[in-house]
Amino acid sequence: MKANLIILYAWLLELSRKVLMYSDDSMKLIFLPGFEKLRAFNGKIKMKAEYLKAVKYVPAYRQLKLQQDDCADNRIPETSKNSFVKKFSISDRCVGGMIPSKGIIIDESSGSSGIPTNWVRGRRERQVNKRFIQFGINRLFGKKEKIMINAFAMGSWATGINVSMASSAFSRVKSTGPEVDKIENTIRHFGTKEEYIVLGYPPFLKYFVDTTTLDLEQYCIHFIMGGEAMSEGLREYLQAKGIQKVISSYGASDLELNIGSENEFTINLRKLLIKEASLRKDLLIEHQNIPMIFQYNPADFYIETNAQDELLISVCRAGYVAPKIRYNIKDKGQTLANSQLMKQLKEHQINPKTLGHCPSDLPFLFHFGRSDQAVSFFGANISPSNIEDVIFHIPKIAESVHSFCITTQEDAQANKQLYIHLESTNGFLAFQAGALRKEFFEMLAKINQDFREALRMLPFQQQPQLRLHRFGEGPFQNKDLRIKTAYIQ
Repeated sequence: MKANLIILYAWLLELSRKVLMYSDDSMKLIFLPGFEKLRAFNGKIKMKAEYLKAVKYVPAYRQLKLQQDDCADNRIPETSKNSFVKKFSISDRCVGGMIPSKGIIIDESSGSSGIPTNWVRGRRERQVNKRFIQFGINRLFGKKEKIMINAFAMGSWATGINVSMASSAFSRVKSTGPEVDKIENTIRHFGTKEEYIVLGYPPFLKYFVDTTTLDLEQYCIHFIMGGEAMSEGLREYLQAKGIQKVISSYGASDLELNIGSENEFTINLRKLLIKEASLRKDLLIEHQNIPMIFQYNPADFYIETNAQDELLISVCRAGYVAPKIRYNIKDKGQTLANSQLMKQLKEHQINPKTLGHCPSDLPFLFHFGRSDQAVSFFGANISPSNIEDVIFHIPKIAESVHSFCITTQEDAQANKQLYIHLESTNGFLAFQAGALRKEFFEMLAKINQDFREALRMLPFQQQPQLRLHRFGEGPFQNKDLRIKTAYIQ
C-alpha cells in the first residue's frame, strides 16, 4: 500500500474505534471472535502509519530515517532506551519537536536500572488508556462498585500517578502508596460490605499479606499486580491467605500502562505448562522457564521479536505525544496467534475448554522477563522466576521470606560462586540456612534442568550457597519500596 493509503486506512480504523468506545457493550465488538487475521493486519498497517507520520513530524524519527537512507536499509528501525531515548532529547522525540504547553503529564520510570527517565503523556492518550482499563476491570471483576487502593509508589513515579489518574474517572480510588498501615486503615474503615482491588508490585503485596493484622478472609479483596513477574506459587499462596483474585497486567512506563492482561484462560494455561513438559518444549522458546501469559490486542500494540527473542512493541494508537515504534524494552518473549495455540493444544490431546473461558481470540504474549535478568552459572541460566518457584514450593520458606536476590562472585583463583540471599519478613529468622540448603537447591534442580546438570560437575568448594538475612540487612539494606526489586546484584 502507498503511504497516503496506509495513513488513510489507519485513520478510518481509529475513527471506528473511537465510536465503539462509547459503551462497554459497543466495546465488545472490538474483541469479537473471527477477526484474528484482520486484527493482525490492521495492527501492522497502523504501525506503519504511525512510523510514516513520525518520520514527517518527529525530529528523532526523521533523523533515524536519514541514517537508514545512508545505509540503504528500508526496514522500520528498532529503537530502545539506549539507541533512541538517551540519544535524542525529550522534545525531539515529541510530535512537532516540542512538548505541548497544555494537557501534558510528565512522569518518570522508577530508575531501577539506573537514572530515572522522564516521559510525557498527552490528554488524548490518557483518555483512551483510561477507557480500556475500565473495560478490562469490568470484564475481570464485574461492574459492581469497588474501592481501588493504589499501592504503587506515588509522586513522580509513572505507574503510581497514571493508575490513580486513570482509575479515578470510573471508580473510587485511594492512593496509599506502598504503606501497609494506610491500606489496613482504609479497608478497616470501609468494612466488609465493600469490594476492594489493591494494585502494586508483587513483593510488596506479599509483604502486606504477611504483616497485616486484618483477617483477610472476612473481606472481598482482589490484587492487580504489575511491574514484574509473579509465580503461580505466589498466586496460590496469596489466595490461601484470603485474597480472592490475583491478576497480573503487562505494561511499561516506556510504553503504556496496560498492554496485556491475564484472565482465567491464560492463568490455567500457565498452570498446564508447569505440569506438561512436552507442551512446554513444543510451545515455548525457553522451556526451562515458565513465562507470564497475557492476551493483547495487536491492533493497539503490534508486537514482534528480534533475533535475540526480545519484544519489539509498537504503540499503534494515534495521537500519542511521543510515539513509540518497534521499541525494544529489553523483555524476552514470544507471541502466538490464538488459532496456533488451539492447534497445539489439540495436537497434545488437550481440550481448550478445560482451561476455562477464553474471552476472545486475541493473540497470546508469553513474557519471560527482562532479557538481562538471569545469572549464568556453569552453563545454567538461573532466573528470578526460578528462585521464586523454589520459595513457594517450600512452605516454611514462603511464610518467612519477604524477598530474595541472586549474586555471583569469583575468588582469587577466578572460581565462580553462586549465592542465593533470602530476606526475612518480620526481622527474625524462622529457620537456618544450613538445614534448608539441600532441600532448596534440590528443588531448584528439579525446576531448572540446566542447573541440575551443572550440579553434577561442580567441585565441592563451588557448591551454591544459601544466605539468610534479617529484614533490611545485608544486600537488602536501604532498599526502596517505591521501585522494582533488583533481583540480580
